[in-house]
Amino acid sequence: MTTYPSFADRADFDNAERGFIDRLIPGVVKDDQGKVVWDIDAYDYLNADCPSTVNPSLWRQAQLCAKQGLFEVGERIYQVRGLDISNMTLVEGERGVVVIDPLISTETAAAALALYRRHRGDRPVTGVIYTHSHGDHFGGVRGVLPHGTEQGVPILAPEGFLEHAVSENVYAGNAMVRRAVYMYGANLAKSPEGQVSTGLGIATSEGTISLIAPTVDITRTGQEETVDGVRIVFQLTPGTEAPAEMNFLFPDLRALCLAENATHNMHNVLTLRGALVRDARIWARYLDEALTLFEGQYDVAFASHHWPTWGEENVAAFLGAQRDLYAYLHDQTLRLLNQGLTGPEIAETIQLPPALEQSWHARGYYGSLSHNVKAVYQRYLGWFDGNPAHLWEQPPAEVARRYVEVAGGPEQTLAKARAYADEGDLRFAATLLNHLVFSDPDDKDAKLALADVYTRLGQGAENGTWRNFYLTGALELRDGPANHAVDMTNPEMAMSLTTGMLLDSVAVTLDGPRAWADALTVDLVLTDEGHRYRLILSNGALTHRRAPADRTPTTPAGLTLTLTKPQLLGVLAGRGLDDVGTEGDPALLTRLFSYVTRPDRAFPIVTP
Repeated sequence: MTTYPSFADRADFDNAERGFIDRLIPGVVKDDQGKVVWDIDAYDYLNADCPSTVNPSLWRQAQLCAKQGLFEVGERIYQVRGLDISNMTLVEGERGVVVIDPLISTETAAAALALYRRHRGDRPVTGVIYTHSHGDHFGGVRGVLPHGTEQGVPILAPEGFLEHAVSENVYAGNAMVRRAVYMYGANLAKSPEGQVSTGLGIATSEGTISLIAPTVDITRTGQEETVDGVRIVFQLTPGTEAPAEMNFLFPDLRALCLAENATHNMHNVLTLRGALVRDARIWARYLDEALTLFEGQYDVAFASHHWPTWGEENVAAFLGAQRDLYAYLHDQTLRLLNQGLTGPEIAETIQLPPALEQSWHARGYYGSLSHNVKAVYQRYLGWFDGNPAHLWEQPPAEVARRYVEVAGGPEQTLAKARAYADEGDLRFAATLLNHLVFSDPDDKDAKLALADVYTRLGQGAENGTWRNFYLTGALELRDGPANHAVDMTNPEMAMSLTTGMLLDSVAVTLDGPRAWADALTVDLVLTDEGHRYRLILSNGALTHRRAPADRTPTTPAGLTLTLTKPQLLGVLAGRGLDDVGTEGDPALLTRLFSYVTRPDRAFPIVTP
């Protein structure tokens, strides 16, 4: 039976409301075409008591995440919360204001800045800090620094930020975006029966994503920078919640920014949308380092999500418990792994210590103990659990047909699955019904039965992303997939890719089997970079190598294009070779592009 900390404990509500100044009324943000990209008012239903369709712990977290407005955090430090999944923090300097993490969308970022300026004056943005390389912490930057206003404004980020910020959205970007529709419940109704929270924040905005490249790299712990008269001391934390991330202290303001390394929930070691597996061991060590590095130098700690924590003792206790959470998760998974348990077995076995189990900030609203354990297992041992039966299994649809046959056919399988559901064994009912759907995706009764089971599992889930996955699965079983994809292909994002990353993004879309028998070389001479890139198509693989532009290759390419990077973007977008220097056979480019595929942005997930 699930036990929860005391619902009578209102400390989080006090902290989430502390320093309140004003809110955006109405809480709706639209783009230039009038499309709603954010609507926090849609969550007004959270003002009621928890209904039977939502886990009470998740309802509590959603109520906290839905608190919207401008808040004073400390001397000269303000936060706008509830205008995106993430927070925008504003630190007042000598001439203007330094913006930390300008949300996902330019529209929500602009609305947040306007709300701040309404109460603190029309201060110019004199600096921007990206705490880490995830899109909800940089995508809205053009909302605070419109085109033409960024000159002379320092933009600080941890070393490796640009590579990780863009590459994550390119190589496996289509699959991640598709799965993010499930994770964030983008197509679900905002209601007690649908999407209520992600756990990390209430929802994600759906506006314009932008990116301005950093101008100042933070390369070492202890590095100190002064921005608009504001002194900042940095701690690099790579490999924690993001591949490039950093905490930092404002020593003169006695305030500590914890980025997304310590938030008011258990975070993901592996996000359900997909990403590189994070290192829970390093995560714990960097939290411990923050405890000692900044000891005695802060009165408040704030993060890129949720609400601040005030008081040095309270912050230290919070950091210590968060450290222990990730250390325990890592170490106990390894202990049980080395006793021969597999990921799913460990997930069923492991329990948090009572003190963590009874801490609201350690609850699995966004990450979960179950899928985090499996992520640690994956990091060390990969997908294979060592059982030869799992080494060469058939794909899901083939396995499903055989399971249904073993169960006695579709009617028997459906009856047995319904019996398990009636008995309350929803997990196995879902497994059995999933096999039935994958054996025959046209079986409407099976799909509706599975949708009902997913609905029950979702409505009981404490984890916001689990709820969204289950309920979105139910929605798509009933209505089919809906195309709801964030546009990560805008020109500014593309310009932020290095040329090598652009070419890699082409390579991962190449239809290898169709190109097996072809071989060609194309040289790209980038005049604004001073480099020559040779593209080699061979055995269905497109590779590239770089050399100085003035180095004449020993073997000439079949086609050489002399151009700038913006022109290259045009060529890759199919706009032709106008104004591009051409030597050799232009038909080679057409041949190469004929192998490029377009990914399906609404590929099936709950059906084969």
